[in-house]
Amino acid sequence: MKRSLACLLIVIAGWLSASDGPPRDANLEKYLARVRIADTPPATQSPGSIWVDSGRMASLTTDYKARTAGDLITVLVVQDVTASNGGTVGTSRSFSASSGVNSLPGKLRTGGVTNLFGLQSVETLSGKGAATTTSTLRTSLAGRVIAVLPSGNLVIEAQRSITMNNERQTIVLRGVVRPGDVGPDNTIVTNAIGNLEFELRGKGVISDGVRPPHPVLRAILRILNF
Repeated sequence: MKRSLACLLIVIAGWLSASDGPPRDANLEKYLARVRIADTPPATQSPGSIWVDSGRMASLTTDYKARTAGDLITVLVVQDVTASNGGTVGTSRSFSASSGVNSLPGKLRTGGVTNLFGLQSVETLSGKGAATTTSTLRTSLAGRVIAVLPSGNLVIEAQRSITMNNERQTIVLRGVVRPGDVGPDNTIVTNAIGNLEFELRGKGVISDGVRPPHPVLRAILRILNF
């Protein structure tokens, strides 16, 4: 029994480690391949020319900004998402019926049968629902240029890891930037980044407390009636 329980725990641990996804280098290679496919081919240049448009000495009057692979760049993360939904419904229904005898032949009195029976029904339904979701994230990240596409656009990546009170938060950002959108202070706003990929994940005491359990564990708990 103990050996079976140990084997089950080893299998569950393997599934949990496999669910973390591919390593970071594999994700980076997939990202670079995708943006390079979407990028436009470079303009043809006449052979034999000694002038190169992308050379480091081509623009001597430009500001100190990221231009080549390995240069640092500051990313200003400004993400505001607001969604709201509301609805109201109301119905009303009323029903009534009555029956009686007003007169009888001869001198018979009708006081006792004037109202034989009466029916009355009222139905009312009123409902109202509203939902509002607001998400705001504002921070700054220092990243680097990891590649320069043939069109001259820059592929940037920024990563930050913070560990505090047994809780680790990791921020990963990737995107494609036009050199002209980089400000004089070497900053770029996320609203001007194309193919933006932003990931915020946590690992630790707080994240483990709010994270749903693994599907295998949920199945075991359901079988055990927890």
